[in-house]
Amino acid sequence: MSITGLEPVVNYTTGSSSPGVSDLGKDAFLNLLVTQLRHQDPLSPMESTQFTAQLAQFSSLEQLGNINSNLGILQLYQSSINNSQAVGFIGKTVKSLGETICLAEDVPAEIHFELADEASDVCIHIYDSKGDFVKTIECGSLNSGDQSIEWDGTDDEGNELPAGSYTYEVMAKDADGGNVAVMTFMINKVSGVTFKDGITYLLAGDLKIPISNVVEVREG
Repeated sequence: MSITGLEPVVNYTTGSSSPGVSDLGKDAFLNLLVTQLRHQDPLSPMESTQFTAQLAQFSSLEQLGNINSNLGILQLYQSSINNSQAVGFIGKTVKSLGETICLAEDVPAEIHFELADEASDVCIHIYDSKGDFVKTIECGSLNSGDQSIEWDGTDDEGNELPAGSYTYEVMAKDADGGNVAVMTFMINKVSGVTFKDGITYLLAGDLKIPISNVVEVREG
Protein backbone atom coordinates (compact mmCIF):
# COMPACT_ATOMS: atom_id res chain seq x y z
CA MET A 1 0.00 0.00 0.00
CA SER A 2 1.18 3.55 -0.59
CA ILE A 3 1.13 6.38 1.98
CA THR A 4 1.72 9.32 -0.32
CA GLY A 5 0.69 11.91 2.22
CA LEU A 6 3.72 11.45 4.47
CA GLU A 7 6.56 12.51 2.19
CA PRO A 8 5.26 16.05 1.51
CA VAL A 9 4.85 16.61 5.26
CA VAL A 10 8.41 15.56 6.09
CA ASN A 11 9.81 17.76 3.33
CA TYR A 12 7.71 20.68 4.51
CA THR A 13 8.87 20.54 8.08
CA THR A 14 12.57 20.01 7.42
CA GLY A 15 13.12 21.96 4.22
CA SER A 16 14.10 25.61 3.91
CA SER A 17 11.21 26.59 1.65
CA SER A 18 9.07 27.70 4.63
CA PRO A 19 11.00 29.88 7.06
CA GLY A 20 7.97 30.31 9.30
CA VAL A 21 7.82 26.59 10.05
CA SER A 22 11.51 26.38 10.96
CA ASP A 23 10.71 28.54 13.99
CA LEU A 24 8.59 25.70 15.36
CA GLY A 25 11.43 23.44 16.44
CA LYS A 26 9.75 22.61 19.72
CA ASP A 27 9.84 19.15 21.25
CA ALA A 28 6.12 19.33 21.94
CA PHE A 29 5.35 20.08 18.31
CA LEU A 30 7.59 17.28 17.04
CA ASN A 31 6.04 14.82 19.46
CA LEU A 32 2.60 15.86 18.27
CA LEU A 33 3.56 15.46 14.63
CA VAL A 34 5.12 12.02 15.21
CA THR A 35 2.08 10.92 17.18
CA GLN A 36 -0.22 11.97 14.36
CA LEU A 37 1.85 10.04 11.84
CA ARG A 38 2.08 7.00 14.07
CA HIS A 39 -1.60 6.70 14.77
CA GLN A 40 -3.14 7.59 11.44
CA ASP A 41 -4.90 4.91 9.49
CA PRO A 42 -2.41 3.56 6.88
CA LEU A 43 -5.35 2.67 4.63
CA SER A 44 -6.64 6.23 4.76
CA PRO A 45 -3.73 8.56 5.50
CA MET A 46 -4.27 12.21 6.21
CA GLU A 47 -3.99 14.45 3.17
CA SER A 48 -0.77 16.45 2.92
CA THR A 49 -2.84 19.61 2.63
CA GLN A 50 -4.28 18.91 6.08
CA PHE A 51 -0.77 18.67 7.50
CA THR A 52 0.11 21.91 5.75
CA ALA A 53 -2.89 23.63 7.34
CA GLN A 54 -1.85 22.37 10.78
CA LEU A 55 1.69 23.56 10.26
CA ALA A 56 0.40 26.99 9.27
CA GLN A 57 -1.71 27.13 12.44
CA PHE A 58 1.24 26.15 14.63
CA SER A 59 3.40 28.71 12.85
CA SER A 60 0.84 31.45 13.52
CA LEU A 61 0.68 30.55 17.21
CA GLU A 62 4.46 30.55 17.49
CA GLN A 63 4.71 33.93 15.80
CA LEU A 64 2.03 35.37 18.07
CA GLY A 65 3.96 34.13 21.07
CA ASN A 66 7.12 35.79 19.78
CA ILE A 67 5.21 39.03 19.16
CA ASN A 68 3.87 39.01 22.73
CA SER A 69 7.37 38.49 24.11
CA ASN A 70 8.75 41.31 21.97
CA LEU A 71 5.92 43.62 23.02
CA GLY A 72 6.69 42.91 26.66
CA ILE A 73 10.33 43.83 26.11
CA LEU A 74 9.30 46.96 24.20
CA GLN A 75 7.00 48.04 27.03
CA LEU A 76 9.79 47.67 29.57
CA TYR A 77 12.10 49.67 27.33
CA GLN A 78 9.50 52.40 26.83
CA SER A 79 8.86 52.51 30.57
CA SER A 80 12.55 52.98 31.29
CA ILE A 81 12.68 55.84 28.76
CA ASN A 82 9.63 57.50 30.34
CA ASN A 83 11.17 57.18 33.80
CA SER A 84 14.40 58.79 32.59
CA GLN A 85 12.51 61.62 30.93
CA ALA A 86 10.44 62.22 34.06
CA VAL A 87 13.56 63.24 35.98
CA GLY A 88 13.80 66.20 33.61
CA PHE A 89 10.62 67.64 35.17
CA ILE A 90 12.38 68.34 38.47
CA GLY A 91 12.65 72.08 39.09
CA LYS A 92 10.05 72.94 36.46
CA THR A 93 6.50 74.19 36.88
CA VAL A 94 3.79 71.90 35.54
CA LYS A 95 0.13 72.44 34.83
CA SER A 96 -1.84 69.27 35.40
CA LEU A 97 -5.41 68.04 35.64
CA GLY A 98 -6.67 68.03 39.22
CA GLU A 99 -8.58 69.87 41.91
CA THR A 100 -6.12 70.06 44.81
CA ILE A 101 -4.57 73.25 46.16
CA CYS A 102 -1.77 73.53 48.70
CA LEU A 103 -2.31 76.32 51.20
CA ALA A 104 0.84 77.77 52.75
CA GLU A 105 0.96 80.00 55.82
CA ASP A 106 0.31 83.68 55.09
CA VAL A 107 0.36 83.02 51.34
CA PRO A 108 -2.85 83.15 49.27
CA ALA A 109 -3.57 80.08 47.14
CA GLU A 110 -4.52 80.25 43.48
CA ILE A 111 -7.34 78.20 42.03
CA HIS A 112 -7.09 77.44 38.32
CA PHE A 113 -9.82 76.25 35.99
CA GLU A 114 -11.09 76.59 32.44
CA LEU A 115 -14.64 77.45 31.34
CA ALA A 116 -15.90 75.94 28.11
CA ASP A 117 -18.27 78.89 27.57
CA GLU A 118 -19.07 82.26 29.06
CA ALA A 119 -20.71 81.91 32.48
CA SER A 120 -22.98 84.37 34.22
CA ASP A 121 -22.59 82.81 37.66
CA VAL A 122 -19.50 81.01 38.93
CA CYS A 123 -18.86 79.83 42.47
CA ILE A 124 -16.11 77.72 44.03
CA HIS A 125 -16.60 75.32 46.94
CA ILE A 126 -13.50 74.46 48.97
CA TYR A 127 -13.09 71.38 51.20
CA ASP A 128 -10.44 70.36 53.72
CA SER A 129 -8.43 67.14 53.65
CA LYS A 130 -11.29 65.28 55.39
CA GLY A 131 -13.76 66.38 52.73
CA ASP A 132 -15.54 68.85 55.01
CA PHE A 133 -16.82 72.06 53.42
CA VAL A 134 -14.94 75.20 54.53
CA LYS A 135 -15.46 78.01 52.03
CA THR A 136 -17.53 79.34 49.14
CA ILE A 137 -16.06 81.92 46.76
CA GLU A 138 -18.57 83.79 44.59
CA CYS A 139 -16.88 84.78 41.32
CA GLY A 140 -19.82 86.32 39.48
CA SER A 141 -19.68 86.25 35.67
CA LEU A 142 -16.58 85.09 33.83
CA ASN A 143 -15.58 84.72 30.21
CA SER A 144 -14.74 81.41 28.63
CA GLY A 145 -11.17 80.13 28.83
CA ASP A 146 -8.54 79.94 31.56
CA GLN A 147 -9.34 81.49 34.93
CA SER A 148 -7.32 82.07 38.08
CA ILE A 149 -9.03 82.93 41.38
CA GLU A 150 -7.16 83.81 44.58
CA TRP A 151 -8.17 82.30 47.92
CA ASP A 152 -6.97 84.05 51.08
CA GLY A 153 -6.99 80.85 53.13
CA THR A 154 -9.98 81.73 55.32
CA ASP A 155 -13.24 79.88 55.85
CA ASP A 156 -16.75 81.30 55.44
CA GLU A 157 -16.52 82.93 58.89
CA GLY A 158 -13.24 84.65 58.16
CA ASN A 159 -11.12 82.31 60.26
CA GLU A 160 -7.65 81.50 58.96
CA LEU A 161 -7.30 77.85 58.07
CA PRO A 162 -4.16 75.79 58.70
CA ALA A 163 -1.67 75.17 55.93
CA GLY A 164 -2.17 71.94 54.03
CA SER A 165 -3.94 70.37 51.09
CA TYR A 166 -7.47 71.32 50.13
CA THR A 167 -9.74 70.34 47.28
CA TYR A 168 -12.24 72.42 45.36
CA GLU A 169 -15.04 72.19 42.83
CA VAL A 170 -16.26 74.88 40.45
CA MET A 171 -19.92 75.36 39.62
CA ALA A 172 -20.73 77.50 36.57
CA LYS A 173 -24.07 78.50 35.03
CA ASP A 174 -24.85 80.34 31.82
CA ALA A 175 -27.43 83.11 31.39
CA ASP A 176 -30.20 80.55 30.92
CA GLY A 177 -29.30 78.64 34.08
CA GLY A 178 -27.64 75.76 32.23
CA ASN A 179 -24.42 74.17 33.38
CA VAL A 180 -21.16 75.32 31.83
CA ALA A 181 -18.46 72.66 31.46
CA VAL A 182 -15.48 73.25 33.75
CA MET A 183 -12.01 71.69 33.76
CA THR A 184 -9.89 72.18 36.88
CA PHE A 185 -6.09 72.42 36.94
CA MET A 186 -3.20 72.50 39.37
CA ILE A 187 0.00 74.50 38.85
CA ASN A 188 2.93 73.30 40.92
CA LYS A 189 6.72 73.24 40.93
CA VAL A 190 8.11 69.71 40.72
CA SER A 191 10.52 68.76 43.50
CA GLY A 192 10.99 65.08 42.73
CA VAL A 193 9.83 61.96 40.92
CA THR A 194 8.63 58.62 42.22
CA PHE A 195 7.61 55.36 40.55
CA LYS A 196 4.91 53.06 41.90
CA ASP A 197 2.97 50.15 40.36
CA GLY A 198 4.24 51.02 36.90
CA ILE A 199 3.06 54.65 37.18
CA THR A 200 5.35 57.69 37.22
CA TYR A 201 4.40 60.41 39.70
CA LEU A 202 5.76 63.95 39.93
CA LEU A 203 6.20 65.21 43.48
CA ALA A 204 5.14 68.74 44.40
CA GLY A 205 5.03 69.27 48.15
CA ASP A 206 2.63 66.65 49.49
CA LEU A 207 1.13 66.08 46.05
CA LYS A 208 1.80 63.08 43.83
CA ILE A 209 0.82 63.99 40.27
CA PRO A 210 0.50 61.21 37.66
CA ILE A 211 2.70 62.23 34.77
CA SER A 212 -0.18 61.42 32.39
CA ASN A 213 -2.15 64.32 33.94
CA VAL A 214 0.43 66.93 32.91
CA VAL A 215 -0.80 69.24 30.15
CA GLU A 216 1.88 71.94 30.23
CA VAL A 217 5.47 72.36 31.41
CA ARG A 218 7.21 75.66 32.12
CA GLU A 219 10.73 76.63 33.15
CA GLY A 220 11.20 77.50 36.82
